[in-house]
Amino acid sequence: MNLGKPIASGNTANIYLYENKIIKIFKDHLPDTEPEYETRKQRFAYGSGLRVPNIIDIRKVNGKQAIIMEYVEGHTLGELVMKNMENVESFLEMSVDIQMEIHNVRADELESMNRKLQREIESVKGLDVEIKSSLIKILESKNSENRLCHGDFHFYNLIKSDDEVFIIDWVDASAGDPLADVCRTFILYSQVSVEIAELYLKLYCEKSGRNQKEILDWAPIIAAARLSENVATEDSNRLMKFIQNNTDIHVNGGE
Repeated sequence: MNLGKPIASGNTANIYLYENKIIKIFKDHLPDTEPEYETRKQRFAYGSGLRVPNIIDIRKVNGKQAIIMEYVEGHTLGELVMKNMENVESFLEMSVDIQMEIHNVRADELESMNRKLQREIESVKGLDVEIKSSLIKILESKNSENRLCHGDFHFYNLIKSDDEVFIIDWVDASAGDPLADVCRTFILYSQVSVEIAELYLKLYCEKSGRNQKEILDWAPIIAAARLSENVATEDSNRLMKFIQNNTDIHVNGGE
């Protein structure tokens, strides 16, 4: 099957548009269980009534693991904001409404966010064992909720198609505390623009009635888990500051 060039590429997969369908082909280093793992989460979100592309099939394409899903024609909010920065606030408001809609869904059957975060913190190479232990104690003190959390919610995972916005990339979804999910989004936005991150947080608090402190209390946990992803464009020193500035932990790195 000649798929042509990918329309997008990430750490885990290449994305192709073929015969008006999206084909997500996973990279060879991932386990055989990865397509089913991601599909189960996306199908759960789709079945909850959220605007999510429908999964059509899971099978091998050109000898590689792949998910075939509905193609949503449109542009990501990230692309649209880059074309016109005047849309930032209105798109942030729109995205907060969508994120709160996600959080209204109970997700008892999905993996616990707290267990996922603990696993990620334990896997970080650049943190001292005592720091990890302190972070996990903070995590254990948090209430465990079973609300659907996207886990990677930002403008580039929202596709505007006419008057609807579809939510893509559900691989990091879990059942947990919505405030942790919001904190993750804040940290992701702050990598690009502190102003956008702060505006997002302000709008979320206004709409939800929550306060910034209870959201940012999650920052050391979320930042430490983010370190486990080894994202090439992420500044690990920036994440270390989130850990140190929001706790009494002294971060000196090294394990």
